[in-house]
Amino acid sequence: MSQICQITGKSVIVGHNVSHSKRRTKRKFYPNLFEKRFFVPSSNEWITLKVSAAGIRNINKAGIEAALQNAIEKGFITY
Repeated sequence: MSQICQITGKSVIVGHNVSHSKRRTKRKFYPNLFEKRFFVPSSNEWITLKVSAAGIRNINKAGIEAALQNAIEKGFITY
């Protein structure tokens, strides 16, 4: 999978570098991604996800199972 968070759906966005003379050249803004393992207690197994820093905060706040269910409903994860 490419540079996309599997929990929040954040991906690469396009913008400009702006020089002192205001000349614009294309550039990319990448999400802050990590490949991280999480333990899912209901299935008693470890899963590896590519998540952004915001995705990790969502998992800490809502719990891994609720975050996974939300990501599946939004289509960020397919099983």
